[in-house]
Amino acid sequence: MPAASSKVKTSLVAAGKRLAICADDFGMSAGINAGILELARLGRLSAVSCLVQGPALSEQVSLLALLPVDIGLHLNFTEAFVRGQFCFSLPRLISACYLQQLPKSLITATIDSQLDGFETRFGRPPDFIDGHQHVHQLPLIREQLLECIAQRYPTRSLWLRSTQTARHLTVDRGKRLKARIIACLGARTMRRLADAQGLPMNRHLLGVYGFSASPEEYRRMLMSWFVDAADGDLLMCHPASAIEAGDPIGQQRIRELSVFADSRFPYWIEQHRLTISRLSRAA
Repeated sequence: MPAASSKVKTSLVAAGKRLAICADDFGMSAGINAGILELARLGRLSAVSCLVQGPALSEQVSLLALLPVDIGLHLNFTEAFVRGQFCFSLPRLISACYLQQLPKSLITATIDSQLDGFETRFGRPPDFIDGHQHVHQLPLIREQLLECIAQRYPTRSLWLRSTQTARHLTVDRGKRLKARIIACLGARTMRRLADAQGLPMNRHLLGVYGFSASPEEYRRMLMSWFVDAADGDLLMCHPASAIEAGDPIGQQRIRELSVFADSRFPYWIEQHRLTISRLSRAA
């Protein structure tokens, strides 16, 4: 094998499949920010999803804004970052959404507040919107989110994350099950509503697993996701360079970073005929 370049070039594979790679949770901690910035500088990412209420966001906004990645809002309803913030545990939020127990005005105010925060920090609207723990696709939230987008950005075609699973997954059955459960919580309806509003989405979501794997196990999963990837798919990841106290997946974030930062990564991309692509620039 020739000496590996440290940077993936989006032109590595002519006519290859376009794959967006998005790192989530930017702003949650300094270690998460550092890991994401490292991978973005190496060209291993095409998108970064930001928690605008996160305690570590403001100090790194200027650095992130200089990098050639889509920057989006990681819509949050389940992490309590600021006093007085509306926040439920994920199981309680899912239940409240499906039972129609949340006031639409509260949901709209929460969404608008986070969009205001993004625009204040970055000086522009987001390139995309997704959800922390995929909450953006839940009933009530998805409808109010689309209404907010229509009102705030009537001429802007920002993209939304679809959680639809790939059809021919090569990962094991347990990991397929988790991905399908997430998709069942709203992927099909979210796609229909976004299509009706003319908002683009990724085709499928890759990168779902139980956040427990050795670096080698995670590398094997990554190879499986690369095999499964179709043109226009999205692979999510959660890297970090340091563990934050109380982060339940802190150790796994370190392992993810080690795999994505591997010097062999450009050749894995080339081997699978992939091109790392920004969805905001997809035709």
